[in-house]
Amino acid sequence: MKNFQFSLRTIIWVSAGLLFTSACQKEHAHDHEHYHTDYNPDFRHVRNILFPTPTPDRIILNLTEDASTSMAVNWRTDTTVTAGVVEVAVAGHGSDFDDSARTIVAATERLDHQHDDEPMVYAHYHSAVMDNLQPNTRYAYRVGQGEVWSEWIQFTTAGTVEDEVSFIYFGDAQNDVKSMWSRVIREAYTTLPKVDFMLHAGDLINRHDRDLEWGEWFYAGSFIHSMVPSVMTPGNHEYKDVVLSPQWRPQFNLPTNGPAGLEEVCYFADYQDLRVISLDAEQIDESEQYREAQKVWLDSVLSNNPKKWTAITFHYPVFSTKPNRDNKELREHFKPIFDKYKVDIVLQGHDHAYGRGMVNNVPTGFSLNDKVSGTMYVVSVSGPKMYDVSEDSWMDRRAKNTQLFQIISIKGDTLKFEAYTAAGQLYDAFDLVKQPEASNNLINRIPEFKERIK
Repeated sequence: MKNFQFSLRTIIWVSAGLLFTSACQKEHAHDHEHYHTDYNPDFRHVRNILFPTPTPDRIILNLTEDASTSMAVNWRTDTTVTAGVVEVAVAGHGSDFDDSARTIVAATERLDHQHDDEPMVYAHYHSAVMDNLQPNTRYAYRVGQGEVWSEWIQFTTAGTVEDEVSFIYFGDAQNDVKSMWSRVIREAYTTLPKVDFMLHAGDLINRHDRDLEWGEWFYAGSFIHSMVPSVMTPGNHEYKDVVLSPQWRPQFNLPTNGPAGLEEVCYFADYQDLRVISLDAEQIDESEQYREAQKVWLDSVLSNNPKKWTAITFHYPVFSTKPNRDNKELREHFKPIFDKYKVDIVLQGHDHAYGRGMVNNVPTGFSLNDKVSGTMYVVSVSGPKMYDVSEDSWMDRRAKNTQLFQIISIKGDTLKFEAYTAAGQLYDAFDLVKQPEASNNLINRIPEFKERIK
């Protein structure tokens, strides 16, 4: 009877185009017993990004606390693969580098999850840290086990504080990620193929637990995610009822040096002479306990910061680009800390438009440009969902209905910022220059490109 039931299920899955035919999956056929056969037929066209197989997929590098000596990696398989390892070696000019590869055993975590009435997805997520690395060195690694492996993939560790660092900053991707955001991350990589890391300012997807959307996000970045390390901060769409996406911690491998209970959402990572700090804006907004914990932690991290440059990212803007929107409590609690330690730049999302400027801590939170405050506030969007943009005077440059990515490069006393449209056109640019015993000097380099505000 069991064999007959399995055969009938096999026929159904073949007709839907969703059967994986490996012998391993047949052994674990019970994993699929909760699948529906009356779901949207479009799922047959996305099976490769939704369902795992024994071959590693969704491979992603994440920055560790110190990217000069370590790099974190994460990947996914089906549940027939019960363990995983990383092999890593200094990249060679030929193929014999793998003879010296070091093996690192990964931690494996199972996640069985179903979004609404969509198919149940059963997966093992594997995570490891490649440690004891040398600074400014090209490494090759692969993930897998037994006879099933990824390709060999290369990355470079961070160098010294004297070296230039360049990274790409993305606002919300969120909607139509496969169809409309793919071109943005790929255009960004084309523009800066030697990028050191990528930063995502929240709302990577729209529905916090929808595995199909997470699959589209990984599909959009494709091999880029496995070569270029990322850091990401959660947005409100990574949460539902103040519960974090069940996929967030299994599929990413972010630092755990933040406050207790906020591991991998509130943290810092150092890259050469830059400290990147992620705050969890949703927990600031919804939880007094976690808001206060983040304030105390942030003050400590900034007071013991050995780096020349500091970038802070979180999802909700301190100063909004959207008409009639104002995150007053966030500003009142955190901007005094930014001012106290002269934070250089704050990278945000949420408002689905572009705006940037330096602003003073005035009672209303708006309307006063302050070129001596030193902190640049940026709001941006990389996906296709758009809002109106206000006329608030804090913004030196703004845009609506424009998908953007930003390249930030730091060397010595200068931070260079460039915002590009999805079509690769330079839309905004400025420099921040360090000055002895003074706030940063702003040098605007706005191109001859009419503001897109209609």
